Amino acid sequence: MNYRKKTVKDVDVKGKKVLLRCDFNVPMAKDGSGVITDDKRIRAALPTIQYLLDQGAAVIACSHMGKPNATYESYVKKQTEKGKDPATLTEESWKKSLAQLSLKPVAARLSELLGKPVIMAADVVGPDATAKAAALKPGEIMLLENTRFEAGETKNDPELARKMAAMADLYVSDAFGAVHRAHASTAGVAAYLPAVSGFLIQKELEVIGGALSDPKRPLVAILGGSKVSSKIGVINNLLEIADTIIIGGGMAYTFSAAKGGKVGDSLLEADWEDYANDMVKKAAEKGVKLLLPVDTVCADAFAPDAHTQVVKEGEIPDGWQGLDIGPETVALYCQAVKGAGTVIWNGPMGVFEFPAFAKGTEAVAKALSETDAITIIGGGDSAAAVQQLGYADKMTHISTGGGASLEFMEGKELPGVACLLDK
Repeated sequence: MNYRKKTVKDVDVKGKKVLLRCDFNVPMAKDGSGVITDDKRIRAALPTIQYLLDQGAAVIACSHMGKPNATYESYVKKQTEKGKDPATLTEESWKKSLAQLSLKPVAARLSELLGKPVIMAADVVGPDATAKAAALKPGEIMLLENTRFEAGETKNDPELARKMAAMADLYVSDAFGAVHRAHASTAGVAAYLPAVSGFLIQKELEVIGGALSDPKRPLVAILGGSKVSSKIGVINNLLEIADTIIIGGGMAYTFSAAKGGKVGDSLLEADWEDYANDMVKKAAEKGVKLLLPVDTVCADAFAPDAHTQVVKEGEIPDGWQGLDIGPETVALYCQAVKGAGTVIWNGPMGVFEFPAFAKGTEAVAKALSETDAITIIGGGDSAAAVQQLGYADKMTHISTGGGASLEFMEGKELPGVACLLDK
């Protein structure tokens, strides 16, 4: 995939109406109060929004929020599958569920951050949105309602994309967390409008794309998380370009079992053991160092206060489960990071949510914070861990898209990037 794409600075936006796809899928208070509990994603969009407004564009921002049921029928089907009584599922209860995923709180917060009014549309391509878009003047900003309130959004419906595009002169994509999805607002609209990236996506493409195509060496990739199946494509692609690959997290136990080790009750994908062995063999053939845990912190239960012990790799007793890398592995992995030129990290080393099993993840984060290497955190749980442990400001780049950065590292084409104009 060509990641050298035109940005907002490569086109004239003055006097233009710009459809700007943001990622405003922010966490909300679970009590239905409409309180945003973390506005990082809104703040991340500010540089692009401010630039467009300063350049005299009229901004029509849009985003999804959560996974609403766009039709009453789909709402009833989904809730019935969850065991709810169909008799209690009224149209009123459906509309109430939609209201909890409205972007109105986002418009209010965005207005506070920008210091100017944000006009809120009551719909996405309905009469209110189209009228407000038509009346929008240069230097003004409006926000469409949750794009997933439209059933055609996730199906990349051309008619919905056409209607959204009809409100604007230019499409700017700045929601990296959604570019791996071919939806109407992330890719479909580019069939009807010239499409460029905002600053957020520009940075993601330059940093991650640069690390994959022309890294400062040695390139060390640290891969954690629970499942080999979700990372096999990434491992496969990185074996072509990395100098060292470090494996941690739950997926390490599939590698251990594949070698004949005892993994007790640890997370295991037995169907993927052959793939794990293939990866080890491929690494050896390509001269890539593939580092696997040499010891494990295991527990007698999946609980924060479980009894623990450190055992050698492949020697986890029955009834016990591995929940973190052991001290010898920590030392091995931190040493591998020290001499790196570039480090890409995706996935924690253990169950970092429990303090007793966060030591491996914390040690790796600390090692990255102390290296002179370019350090890239691939979104998702690893980004959350780095933030939680207080090392975020020491990293070169923390990706804003977990699934998107993973697919990028796999070498997959990202629909929301492929649709943008090439430089």
